[in-house]
Amino acid sequence: MSGYKVAILGASGAVGRMMVKVLEERNFPVRDLKLLATERSAGKKIDFHGEKLTIEVAHPDQFKGYDLALFSAGSSVSRSIALEAVKRGCVVIDNSNAWRMEPDVPLVVPEVNPEELENHRGIIANPNCSTIQMVVALKPIKDRFGLSRIIVSTYQAVSGTGLRAIEELKSQSLHMLNGETKEPEVYPYPIAFNLLPHIDTFSENGYSREEMKMINETRKILKDPKIKIAATAVRVPVFYGHSESIYIKTIEPAEVIEIRQVLSKAPGVVVYDNLEKLQYPMPNLVEDNDQVWVGRIRRDLDEDCGYHLWVVANNLRKGAATNAVQIGEELMKRGLL
Repeated sequence: MSGYKVAILGASGAVGRMMVKVLEERNFPVRDLKLLATERSAGKKIDFHGEKLTIEVAHPDQFKGYDLALFSAGSSVSRSIALEAVKRGCVVIDNSNAWRMEPDVPLVVPEVNPEELENHRGIIANPNCSTIQMVVALKPIKDRFGLSRIIVSTYQAVSGTGLRAIEELKSQSLHMLNGETKEPEVYPYPIAFNLLPHIDTFSENGYSREEMKMINETRKILKDPKIKIAATAVRVPVFYGHSESIYIKTIEPAEVIEIRQVLSKAPGVVVYDNLEKLQYPMPNLVEDNDQVWVGRIRRDLDEDCGYHLWVVANNLRKGAATNAVQIGEELMKRGLL
């Protein structure tokens, strides 16, 4: 039979469900799809190509005989099961933070560093959602003009936290519009009509883990441990789509029109930047697509090699599920699957 046997771990979550959807949309050659999760989610059904598939309880032997596994079940689960899946002959593409900074695990964005897949040993790491969209936008600029500095502030949708966060934003918004209060359960403070400069836990250096992920992952993906990077990650009351304000310093000077031209030719990038027509990227433009949208491209007023960009992408799609499926497609193209 043609096609691949694919398993999805964490199939009941927001990213897992999107992985199923993206596999179907992109006509990934699946001849058998197995959906896995915890006992709490076992028995739920998800549609795939018109068939209702039942979620099963995950355990290592579930991966025996399968070619590819897409993981989106958190770091602890990935640490306990990924190597077991590999032992059973399965290639794992993991969406958690468990393996990203391991030296022998490729951290891959197909538009940026697909060649790293040649060195995989069974596990491939999917980068953080906010990192993915940033490096897709910045790699073409780095290749053409060089990069010495990145300062990024993120405006991240609640879907990055999961289904419970989506429901919390909905519920809190309705309560507040009715003049009522509802205690937060997912976040430490209400997210409706609010901003939280707090994503993941804080480190001793004052940066959050989300911010440090962006710093460390970007250096690894761009193969530049010396590039200067600072990040501030903020959760905003948006359902889908992460936005980023990015300031960069290039090594070689560039005209803004040159940066636009470089980005317009870059894979996976949409340049949407016409101020006369009020065209600039927004989260509601990326709800159902996989591109990284770039706009508000302008020169810094004080630095000759300084530039500002506004970058938006769907965090569940390009920031997670689509990037994972694209890695699978790249593995097929290179004969590595």
